[in-house]
Amino acid sequence: MTAFDWHADPINRDTAVTRTYRNTQNVRRFLTAECGDDFKFDRSFMAWIKDGTGKTMGDVADEWKRRHAK
Repeated sequence: MTAFDWHADPINRDTAVTRTYRNTQNVRRFLTAECGDDFKFDRSFMAWIKDGTGKTMGDVADEWKRRHAK
């Protein structure tokens, strides 16, 4: 099995965050679509994504929305 290409492979809510995860434009497009135009990365959020616990990109989007609930 080849490693997930964070630059080019399609991302959806079920996409697993792997050890090769990268904050790419492809990821940014997915998260902007899920979270809205206010989406942006910050250091603590990026650290949470890469903390080694099992999560999907849906979990990532949900966590960003939780952190930025108004």
